[in-house]
Amino acid sequence: MNALAQTWKSLTAWPNGLHDWLSPLGLRVFLAYEFWVAGLEKLRGENWFLDIRDNFPFPFNLVPPDISWQLATWTELIGPVALVLGLGTRFASISLILLTLVAWASVHAGFGYNVCDNGYKLPLIYLLMLVPLVLGGAGKLSLDALLARKLAGKA
Repeated sequence: MNALAQTWKSLTAWPNGLHDWLSPLGLRVFLAYEFWVAGLEKLRGENWFLDIRDNFPFPFNLVPPDISWQLATWTELIGPVALVLGLGTRFASISLILLTLVAWASVHAGFGYNVCDNGYKLPLIYLLMLVPLVLGGAGKLSLDALLARKLAGKA
């Protein structure tokens, strides 16, 4: 029985090493694409936040629509760049979580524009994908990891 357990352990051990490198990278790249596309749409489009300002949760409903539009646009453009590079990943992820929560409460939860029939599915998926990046960081294939190694003297 011990030989069987050892064989199983050796067969399944190799993905653990890849996990630290590739899993966070996959999350970062996918999320970066999704938020980047939304940011480009806002950058090239008209500000429709004035029409839904009253749906924003407090205190975001107090922010002028032009400022909200700029904050959302640039969070959706700068955040993805940070995610792809793996630079400031936790900060970028928290920023995108806040943006997603406000968007869900004000836009996707049935108050107008919906990206899917049920309104909560995609924002929930994005939130669940951002949580591991907040809790676990960008992974080994990132500028965050490189900086951490440099600062620890392990370049």
